[in-house]
Amino acid sequence: MFARTVFAARRAATGLLACLTLALAACGGGGAGGSTPAVGSGGAPAPTGCDASSCGTAYIGIMDADGDFDSYTVDVVSLTLTKANGSTVETLPVKTRVDFADLVDLKEFLTAATVPNGSYVQGTVRLDYTNADIVVDVNGMPMHAVAVDANGQPLTTVDLEIHLDNRKQLLISPGRPALLELDFDLLASNTVDLTKDPAQVMVQPFIVASVDVADSREARLRGPLVSVDTAAGDYHINLRPFHLLTGRLGDVTVHTTATTDFEIDGTAYVGAAGLTALAAMPAGTPTAAFGTLDVEQRRFTAERVHAGTSVAGSQFDVIEGNVIARSGDQLTVRGATLIRRTGVVIFERKDTTLIVGAGTKVTKDGDGTNSLTKDAISVGQRIHAFGTANEASTGEVTLDATAGRVRMHLTKLLGTVKSTLPGSVTLDLTSIDGRRAAAFDFAGTGAMPAQDAVASSYDVDTGSLNLSSLDVGRAARVFGFVTPFGMAPPDFQGRTLVDFRDVPALLSIGWGLSGTSAPFLQVDANAIVIDNHNSMIGARHFIAIGPQLIDVKTLASAPRIVADATKPGTFAIGEPRRVEVYTTFADFTAKLAEKLGAGEKALGLSATGSFDAATSEISSQRVLVEMKPAN
Repeated sequence: MFARTVFAARRAATGLLACLTLALAACGGGGAGGSTPAVGSGGAPAPTGCDASSCGTAYIGIMDADGDFDSYTVDVVSLTLTKANGSTVETLPVKTRVDFADLVDLKEFLTAATVPNGSYVQGTVRLDYTNADIVVDVNGMPMHAVAVDANGQPLTTVDLEIHLDNRKQLLISPGRPALLELDFDLLASNTVDLTKDPAQVMVQPFIVASVDVADSREARLRGPLVSVDTAAGDYHINLRPFHLLTGRLGDVTVHTTATTDFEIDGTAYVGAAGLTALAAMPAGTPTAAFGTLDVEQRRFTAERVHAGTSVAGSQFDVIEGNVIARSGDQLTVRGATLIRRTGVVIFERKDTTLIVGAGTKVTKDGDGTNSLTKDAISVGQRIHAFGTANEASTGEVTLDATAGRVRMHLTKLLGTVKSTLPGSVTLDLTSIDGRRAAAFDFAGTGAMPAQDAVASSYDVDTGSLNLSSLDVGRAARVFGFVTPFGMAPPDFQGRTLVDFRDVPALLSIGWGLSGTSAPFLQVDANAIVIDNHNSMIGARHFIAIGPQLIDVKTLASAPRIVADATKPGTFAIGEPRRVEVYTTFADFTAKLAEKLGAGEKALGLSATGSFDAATSEISSQRVLVEMKPAN
């Protein structure tokens, strides 16, 4: 279990900690005159008595970042908001099946619900694990796991209450949009036991809420086309997230720019030409937009738009995932998600075979020309492949894309810098899109066998990117595209670099199922100092910075957590079926000390921020503590 926990930390510490985020923005009024509603103009059923003056619009999105799960699919049944006077409103009109592990660094807009004005002090999220599909990564191979409660019994429906800080409640009003972010921390919420057959995941949901916190991650809006306004540069959809085939969850406006990339029925366009092509499509055409949300204006601007048959599941069978091997025109995708044209979505635990040919059309995100061939697809590349899927009697799936298409997506590397030269960096590769490097077979990637990519010396072409912040022996992340098959070196074409200073440190420590009443040497408004020699410390006791692991128990001085004053903070105390959220470190530590003084025990702690090795201090904007109530 320790080795597994270590790998979970390595993945989480890159800033890819698995989470559920639901962003609710109250957007009042309509789009009269030249003011189009930015993200929501209603659409979900309104409570009785709601009008433009008495209600706002709650805009809800889900975000997940890669954790130690290949698939974590559960049903989100409801999200209820509660006012101080006890009155409630349901913001999610339909049950939605979500694979949180599929939303890597991405926020999916879920619904636009009409919500009565007022101050909301808590929420209740209901998750249904009855038909959960949970797959854990074990040494690079997917393994099925079942969800159980603390007593080892199969998990069904779980309700979790989230209590907001009195200093920062959710205020819904027509005149001022609000934003609520719920962070479902999979690392804190799940304990994996690989000794059981099948493997078990003990679930104790830990959801953290924060109000009016801007999130800069890429967002996705999906749904059928309603209309296009080429003069205004935008289009409207009925929001229909994930792979829902029916239902209307709100009317949404998507804004575009002169540089927005479009792919419509497999053909690439840029800017106004793309919007014109979209305008020629009939109402009801499937669309998916990727871009950013301006939190102040609640305005969504698309960087990329897919429409028609370029949207997964609209006409073709589709697989999405990373290529782990290639031999000729046969590619292997491990842990792929299969989206049937019927709308059925399946996580494939066995390797999936992708067949390409001369007729396969290949496109690349952000490339307006997209004059690519099948040989552009190499080992490591993240893809969507469109074709016809066939399943063998043994369960293996083959997708024939010889008359279909493959879209290449931005791919993410994590590794340790070995060397740098002008225009290039060599990494000791840890993972590709969260999947460990050992899972990839790089045979055939080079111009000759001796030039095949090697994980321990992975060559990245960085072009004109600034390498001055990269330090040898330190972690780095690179975003870009894999070099076409058979053409390495270099092995990868980098678009963006993130050095170790921006790869957040994760402090993770656990005190076993029994917990401890004395986890800290100090807990007050200034700091939390962890007793790193406490005898109850379990398997989790490390600080992870990318691929680097630091054993907390070996630190010369006890690790000290202080609040990062430069960023808004989120601090939470979790108990069974309840989470209390604080926006100030002083309120958080005061309540933590109070609970310990009343006999509660600490089960686990995680803190994310920047680590100073010289002082053993973590400056953190996010600290979570899991508590066990006194008997």
